[in-house]
Amino acid sequence: MTASLRDYYKNKKVLVTGHTGFKGSWLSLWLSEIGSKVIGFSLDSPTSPSHFEICGLENRMVSIRGDIRDLGALRRVVRDYSPELVFHLAAQSLVRRSYREPADTFETNVMGTVNLLEACRQAPSVRVIINVTSDKCYENKEWIWGYRENDAIGGHDPYSSSKGCAELVTTAYARSYFQAAGQPGPCKALASVRAGNVIGGGDWAEDRLIPDCIKALSAHASIIVRSPQSVRPWQHVLEPLYGYLMLAARMHAAPAELSGAWNFGSNDDSFITVGAMVEAVVQQWGEGTIDSRPDLALHETQVLRLDSSKARTILGWKPRWDVRTSVAKTVAWYRRHLAGEDMLAVSKEQIADYSGC
Repeated sequence: MTASLRDYYKNKKVLVTGHTGFKGSWLSLWLSEIGSKVIGFSLDSPTSPSHFEICGLENRMVSIRGDIRDLGALRRVVRDYSPELVFHLAAQSLVRRSYREPADTFETNVMGTVNLLEACRQAPSVRVIINVTSDKCYENKEWIWGYRENDAIGGHDPYSSSKGCAELVTTAYARSYFQAAGQPGPCKALASVRAGNVIGGGDWAEDRLIPDCIKALSAHASIIVRSPQSVRPWQHVLEPLYGYLMLAARMHAAPAELSGAWNFGSNDDSFITVGAMVEAVVQQWGEGTIDSRPDLALHETQVLRLDSSKARTILGWKPRWDVRTSVAKTVAWYRRHLAGEDMLAVSKEQIADYSGC
């Protein structure tokens, strides 16, 4: 990590919604490591175990339990703690669950985003907002090239559609309030960020490939694979988080120029099939068997790629770990957890290794 990025975040008040989740906990830890005063707002950890609990992050930040569907609670947190930066990661993030609970998915991902932006709109302290959506927000046409930030928004399943709707909400708030001429107060910078399929230690979510692999391998059971031929843009969780941190720091100084949509995808060599990813995990683990059982009941995108030329060109961001390194770091994290190591120290070690500190 560059010294300038560390200098920017030191002593900054940063609100992270969804801080008890997989990506949110890694981001909260990273921010605390570079000296930020982190305030988290989220429901309880969605899984047990969880990266948040294992690393004891409750003791490294202000951790507030709350629901982003509660506008009043969000307003109170923003008013009481006066954050300067906000990273919005709280969401219902599981595709299969969205089929079972579509209303909850839309309420959380769409109205939750409205509530967050509404709370920030009325807060003079907030200068930068990063809304984390998904690569699945694009209208997927199953083409072989990567989606760019100006491609059409859409979504087949309830989860993808809800993220597309959250993108429209973000654009409306940016145009109506945060960047509009004549609005009172300093200009607020607002960006939506889209990443690929993230992997990394500490993820135990249901119906996600790496957690399913680790659970099966730990129990000496076969790994069941639903869509072995689907191509995904795999990346370690630290890759997009580094992009979010870079973008937010730059947006503070240039809100009008850098607000908008950003992709933080993986390198071309990290676009591999689900089957190839499972084989890579098994190889790193050292043993294991695979049982392919295609699930035809649910719609499954076959090809999904992101074009991150904008972030590479304007921010100078680019992935640092290839897919082999990402898998090795992920499997090593779970191995060390099973061995009873201090996982806060292990997580900090991986952040330092990634950032070069």
